[in-house]
Amino acid sequence: MDFEMVMQELEALGKERIKKTYISNGAHEPLFGVATGEMKPIAKKIKKNQPLAEQLYATGNYDAMYFAGIIADPMTMTEADFERWMDAAYFYMLSDFVVAVTLAETDFAQVVADKWIASGEELRMSAGWSCYCWLLGNRPDGEFSASKIASMLDQVENTIHDSPDRTKSAMNNFIYTVGISYLPLHDKAVETAKAVGPVEVSRGKTKSSISLASENIQKSIDRGALGFKRKNVRC
Repeated sequence: MDFEMVMQELEALGKERIKKTYISNGAHEPLFGVATGEMKPIAKKIKKNQPLAEQLYATGNYDAMYFAGIIADPMTMTEADFERWMDAAYFYMLSDFVVAVTLAETDFAQVVADKWIASGEELRMSAGWSCYCWLLGNRPDGEFSASKIASMLDQVENTIHDSPDRTKSAMNNFIYTVGISYLPLHDKAVETAKAVGPVEVSRGKTKSSISLASENIQKSIDRGALGFKRKNVRC
């Protein structure tokens, strides 16, 4: 399948209702409104195709950019490629669920994520923390430095309430992920979650949501999910 065919298929799958949902979350034109599950049959035909992924990502069309993440080949991407993708990721569904997820499959994921966390830019920081969530939820505990993750928990505790909204949300998710998926620091994550307390994230002009990592950790423990690891980072 070439670029034109993929764009036509995506356009045909677009639904107005889904488009409105994406726009309410921060997406803007151009976009078709394709449910992510509907993309899987096309992805199966294409498998990994980095040149096509680059063409699609460059369109600025949200659905094409999301699909680019599904068919990207992270092993052929450089740090500069991820910086370029991040520059074009204009809201959190791209930064955290396309760029950060794809980055999590590389050998240099932590290096780039650390840079982004230190950048001071809302979406880069959000992507950095999110990348660690994808990593911790997939890779063996032995691949991480416990002292590094512990200092990151301290950083979250000290800075979360003063951070921008999307960063705040990703940081809160980081506490939860350490608490469930990184067993060496389960207890510290629970303590951090209690110290942080409720985290309020603004979602547009009128809406905001409040999340309690300690509650979410406990719910997952009750479901028997302690120690959970995903088989694959990307779907």
